Amino acid sequence: MQEASFFLSPIIRSRNHCAAFVERIPKVQTSTDKKETLAHLTNHHTAAAQSLGFSRTFHAEQIHGSKITVVTKESPLISPGVDGLITLENTLLGIHVADCGALYLLDQKTGAIGLLHSGKKGTELNITKNAIQAMNLNFQTHPKDLVAVLGPCIRPPYYEVDFAQTIRDQAIRSGVLPENFHDCGLCTASDLKRFYSYRREEGNTGRHLALLGHYAL
Repeated sequence: MQEASFFLSPIIRSRNHCAAFVERIPKVQTSTDKKETLAHLTNHHTAAAQSLGFSRTFHAEQIHGSKITVVTKESPLISPGVDGLITLENTLLGIHVADCGALYLLDQKTGAIGLLHSGKKGTELNITKNAIQAMNLNFQTHPKDLVAVLGPCIRPPYYEVDFAQTIRDQAIRSGVLPENFHDCGLCTASDLKRFYSYRREEGNTGRHLALLGHYAL
């Protein structure tokens, strides 16, 4: 298992939080069937969650929308109809991506976290703004206290839409301080030995797993 964790240092340095990004797993069979491919990746992704100290991971259904849900220990393991997860509990959040952006959010004051699936459609619908507003409503998060980290995603010239730049702009317009927004700058389509790319592999691809956890006291 490989993890591109260096870009997550703004989150990992917090004692009460953890984060990971699981890259391409060599020799794992892929197909155009997402469920089938995820089944082949289950053991590797479970091991990644366990390495962070969690036995369960809470996921979003991921329908390329902009809805956000609050995750509690009583939540279903897959929250239907949403693309963003936020929590203040002792839980681990997970998002699958293969070109779309995984956006990690950490409230440095309250400890609340959010993990978003923001590709072309989610970015057009401004899921970032929705998540920040939801964190403010539920956890009294002030945007200036947020650290935001954008993981590997497809970028020009491999894709005509620079949604990574748009996500940054949306976060800053929502009140995130420019110095608190961190973009890893990695392009999934530029290195198929390291990353999966839905676009370059024409759907016959795997999924990365973005993980963000809160060790609530």
